[in-house]
Amino acid sequence: MTLQQREDKYFLQTYKRLDIEIERGEGAYLYAKNGERYLDMFAGLAVNVLGYNHPAVIDAIINQLSKYSHLSNYFLQKPQIEFAEEIIKMSGFDRAFLTSTGTESAEAAIKITRKFSNPFSRTEIIAFRGGFHGRTYAAMSLTHKEKYRAGYEPLMPDVKFLDYNDIEALKKNVTGKTAAVILEYIQGEGGIQIASEDFIACIEELKLKYGFLLIADCIQCGAGRTGKFLSIHHYKTEPDICITAKGIGGGLPLGAVLIKDKLKDAVKFGEHGTTFGGNPVACAAGIAVLGELQNGVMQNAETTGDYLKQELQKLKEEFPAVIKEVRGMGLMLGVQLENEFAKKILQKFMDRKILVNITNENVLRLIPPLIITREDTDLFLKAFWEMLEN
Repeated sequence: MTLQQREDKYFLQTYKRLDIEIERGEGAYLYAKNGERYLDMFAGLAVNVLGYNHPAVIDAIINQLSKYSHLSNYFLQKPQIEFAEEIIKMSGFDRAFLTSTGTESAEAAIKITRKFSNPFSRTEIIAFRGGFHGRTYAAMSLTHKEKYRAGYEPLMPDVKFLDYNDIEALKKNVTGKTAAVILEYIQGEGGIQIASEDFIACIEELKLKYGFLLIADCIQCGAGRTGKFLSIHHYKTEPDICITAKGIGGGLPLGAVLIKDKLKDAVKFGEHGTTFGGNPVACAAGIAVLGELQNGVMQNAETTGDYLKQELQKLKEEFPAVIKEVRGMGLMLGVQLENEFAKKILQKFMDRKILVNITNENVLRLIPPLIITREDTDLFLKAFWEMLEN
């Protein structure tokens, strides 16, 4: 049997796989078994911030594996402590709970919110249309898109969805029953929609008035992707909780729930836990990632991202019938396309040995490794121009 036939036979069919068998990766490129090289413009869905086979990550993994790969959270573990110290310093929060995934981080944040808010009879959580917070039950309950929710009802109660960036809707719906407002400051799955400064300012004003918790979802828009460590660092904002994952583990499963000290006693001994959260090998890789981000990688995300966005704007001016809008920050960019063109673009790029991703049906989502070079982006831009021209 072929690899595809074996997958068809043994896997629950929940994924639409690309028709490429990858042998290895190097930098921003993936190499297929047949020897063909592909520029990767979505980096394992924003996970591989340092690309593939990065020496700092590989060395950290090998060094930790030679000691132990897992102990459980009954033990103090130096890689966990060092990773937590560094992510706290970079994020501006006070304490961390380590997980394995973004959706697990979202679940923990919801539990902390409930535990903290129940004594005040605050039960309602406000989320936003276009947001995506994960596929486990509570996280899915905060995700609006029907394709993720249909057939799984009843979902978690006391969730209210509002339109993103709608200030008037916020003012009408936030009350003394509001336990938390959760949002991505840049919506990834929702098509790279950016929160306006006025919208965030309104949330902060209402938080001061009503006392709800503000949860920032930086799972995709973290790890330096926007040119700053977390997307919240572009705003005047003080979230009580920040959840992140994806890029912070350098390709290994690692997530974090970051909180302010006001919440440090909300969940006590034995009330929450995880078997694999904060795995020492993943934390060792994470320490290497955080170090590299501060050693020029975040700056490259900003400068290369600015260049790529400017060039995409030029393409929009040249081809306004196909490119409707260009938006985003750093190396988290979205190109909204005419619908019929969007349906064909994945294969068009693949034919040119470039891997891209479409989200929200017609948005070309560009979330490449943060180590991508100007030459790499020019290769992408040339291919994009050629298919627009033809």
